[in-house]
Amino acid sequence: MAAAARSRVAHLLRQLQRASCQCPTHSHTYSQAPGFSPYGKTTDYAFEMAVSNIRYGAGVTKEVGMDLQNMGAKNVCLMTDKNLSQLPPVQVVMDSLMKNGINFKVYDNVRVEPTDKSFMEAIEFARKGAFDAYVAVGGGSTMDTCKATNLYASSPHSDFLDYVSAPIGKGKPVSVPLKPLIAVPTTSGTGSETTGVAIFDYEHLKVKIGIASRAIKPTLGLIDPLHTLHMPARVVANSGFDVLWAVRNPDDIEARSYMHLASAFAGIGFGNAGVHLCHGMSYPISGLVKTYKAKDYNVDHPLVPHGLSVVLTSPAVFTFTAQMFPERHLEAAEILGAHTRTARTADAGPVLADALRKFLFDLDVDDGLAAVGYSKADIPALVKGTLPQERVTKLAPRPQSEEDLSALFEASMKLY
Repeated sequence: MAAAARSRVAHLLRQLQRASCQCPTHSHTYSQAPGFSPYGKTTDYAFEMAVSNIRYGAGVTKEVGMDLQNMGAKNVCLMTDKNLSQLPPVQVVMDSLMKNGINFKVYDNVRVEPTDKSFMEAIEFARKGAFDAYVAVGGGSTMDTCKATNLYASSPHSDFLDYVSAPIGKGKPVSVPLKPLIAVPTTSGTGSETTGVAIFDYEHLKVKIGIASRAIKPTLGLIDPLHTLHMPARVVANSGFDVLWAVRNPDDIEARSYMHLASAFAGIGFGNAGVHLCHGMSYPISGLVKTYKAKDYNVDHPLVPHGLSVVLTSPAVFTFTAQMFPERHLEAAEILGAHTRTARTADAGPVLADALRKFLFDLDVDDGLAAVGYSKADIPALVKGTLPQERVTKLAPRPQSEEDLSALFEASMKLY
């Protein structure tokens, strides 16, 4: 290699290293040459992207029957919920399956914010049906239920906790082959069509927990922006908060379409890099819900939607983590519309927190944990529910104690 070419390569690698995250969890060195690591290490670093195949475009759902035919599917489980079973997205899928001569059965008993019990009911249905492929039509609840169903129907002798993440479950690796699964998301935010994660409420402990394995990620995600037109306004917002965006005007079809695609991109990102404190703290917020029921959700049980439970702690969490990488927090604040040119790095946390509060206020988000039914008396239980979430909390750039978590929950009781 010529000297000039080597110099250009070295310059590019240095630029990549400078742009990468410096925290110990996520930092990567893009060269085998010594001296590039910010920590003086000479260990080789690498990263790998694991993601489902994705097809995006208005009307792509009509191709699902052809895809299953190409996969050789003969007996398909179509999984959705009671509300969506009466709406066009499910009808489009059924029409495509019938047109292509695919035999299928519908399971429409998915629970919004699923539990271990609702997972088991779906798994039992699948075991009896002996399906050779799955189609999930819905939001994160449906896709996660379908992933878990595919896993346990393919591993009939496994105990339920075998694949559930430690320390609540055994966290065993998935070694059995699974059936093809096509995900058709109807919400924008979870990115579940791209990830190997299935989240549920573990009712015994009243906490959310998950199954995490790239083996359970969908084979194909059909991202059809036409499906977002059937979401009520608050469902649009609450699902998007999972990855910190929302559409202000629910009638803005272009915005909904771009948000649907961006959700998949975000899923690819956090499906590989992970999430941290906001998600870890969100699980007990959803799991310990008392009487709150989110607007526009047609459910028969109390419900703090996942995206809402994630975003309510975000101002407090990013104030807490800012000291570990203030420049990146200021960059996030600028993306959200804050003027950061004259901001000091020491103020990165408050600047981002204020930008988040404005974003949430403008979108009419509930005023903190108190608005969804919690008080200071609930903080010990919320902390207790966060502690087992090591799969995500240990990815936070700043370690946290129980006292830190208590302070974060207290700071999140009121946002505005």
